[in-house]
Amino acid sequence: MIKLFADGADMNGIIDSAGDPIITGFTTNPTLMRQAGVADYTKFSKDVISFLSRVRPDTCLSLEVFADDPEQIARQARTISDWGSEKNYKVYVKIPVMYTSGQPTYDLINKLSQELINLNVTAVFTEDQITNIVSALTGSTSAHIISIFAGRIADVGVDPTTMFNWADDLIYDRNVNIELLWASSREAYNYIQAGDCADIITMTPDLIKKVKGFGKDLSEFSKETCRMFYSDAVKSGFSI
Repeated sequence: MIKLFADGADMNGIIDSAGDPIITGFTTNPTLMRQAGVADYTKFSKDVISFLSRVRPDTCLSLEVFADDPEQIARQARTISDWGSEKNYKVYVKIPVMYTSGQPTYDLINKLSQELINLNVTAVFTEDQITNIVSALTGSTSAHIISIFAGRIADVGVDPTTMFNWADDLIYDRNVNIELLWASSREAYNYIQAGDCADIITMTPDLIKKVKGFGKDLSEFSKETCRMFYSDAVKSGFSI
């Protein structure tokens, strides 16, 4: 069965999600942290790691670097990885597939993987990127994730499932410890789609709630929707 990771940066939301056994991992990024009002990256990250290591040691957490040059990215990656090691908790370090200049980070990915840092290579959109990432990770004995941004890929009219199936064959042929993550989910049905081609899907709490509603009677759902439309019309005081 596909692994379900909760995506977010709200501590209360993480605490709630940790109580749900269907959720086996957590992901976040600087954008989500900013939206959630996180002011201290280090404190927030350490608090989450401390909490999860005590309450859900069976899960993992992906934390993203926010530098844009190889030296600083490497420094941040080692620091983040050490935070997990200090609590004996599995932390993946999210490394963007390229710098803001457009130059790829493949050499850095290879270097950090050889240091036994668990990497989650993020913002992946193309087969060429996947090929180079897999090559950079080949020979590493650590566990890694490739986050393919399926939702954004679909936004431009491309079927992401084709890319996942292709990537899965590549990883199998190379015999590397890499899991494929379906990122930037847009709707609950993505859970079904990802289940056929990915190892992990990351979803927001709102989408996870919808996934847990799978199996609902559609006739009853239709009636609820009609009642909602009618109730909203009455409350609006519309007339014709």
